[in-house]
Amino acid sequence: MKTFQTLSELSSLIGQEVAVSDWITITQEQVNQFAQATGDHQWIHVDLEKAKAGPFGGTIAHGFLTLALIPRFFESSLTIVQTRLSVNYGLNKVRFTAPVPVGSRLRARMKLLNSEPIDQGGVQMTWQVAIEREGAPKPVCVAESVARHYP
Repeated sequence: MKTFQTLSELSSLIGQEVAVSDWITITQEQVNQFAQATGDHQWIHVDLEKAKAGPFGGTIAHGFLTLALIPRFFESSLTIVQTRLSVNYGLNKVRFTAPVPVGSRLRARMKLLNSEPIDQGGVQMTWQVAIEREGAPKPVCVAESVARHYP
């Protein structure tokens, strides 16, 4: 876990990899709960038997489940002490570059791309988030995540 005292301290790191998250394991229970929450019950995610004969040899996580883990990755990797509120502002680019088989371990690498002042003394930061699967040659998801932080 990296700790920054102020937004300006973190903002000085534009262009650098700032943090790497802890590993998390993707479970079938998580995938099933995500399917329930979103209504996406496609068989490659929830039908264990059919998925065994499918293109991935088993069930895989929803791409949007992988994407939804971004806040968790940030929470496990960095904190800004003098920030009272941080909010997700959106995404600029998202690519799902490889499947995530259930049972995979994932982590994220966060690179600060941009930091600009906003209202109320806040800062809007744009991050490149590369989500890696343990043992895989390339990321499973690469996204530009935009967050607003207020002191």
